[in-house]
This record gives sequence, C-alpha cells and structure tokens, in this order.
Amino acid sequence: MSGRPVKHSLTLKGHRTSVSLEAAFWDGFCEIARARGQTLNALAAEIDAGREDDIGLASAIRVFVFAELRR
Repeated sequence: MSGRPVKHSLTLKGHRTSVSLEAAFWDGFCEIARARGQTLNALAAEIDAGREDDIGLASAIRVFVFAELRR
C-alpha cells in the first residue's frame, strides 16, 4: 500500500473540488459512506460543513475517518 496521496474528485455545493488522500483514508471514507447509506459527495458536504475555516477538507476527512474507525 502506497503512502502517497492520490487526488479524488468530489462535488460540494455544486462545484467540483479535489482532495488528496492516502489510499487507507480514501478507503475508510468510502466504507463509512456506504455504511451510512450516503454518497461520497453527501458525506464530504457534511464534513465540510462542520470543519473550521483554517482546516483543509482533506485534513478534515482524515480526522473524521480516524475518529469514526476508532469507535
């Protein structure tokens, strides 16, 4: 498994954006969305809405995935 981040495209508020995530975090993000019955875009929008302005979306997703998988 590579530790290098890979860019993934998402749509937030009608606009395309990309996040660079390592495979383990992207896989966890996808797994959580599936378990919740959400699309990736919907879960990303939820995370985006709850993050502070000075925190990047990719970082917010990483922290979210880590916290969810620790439960």
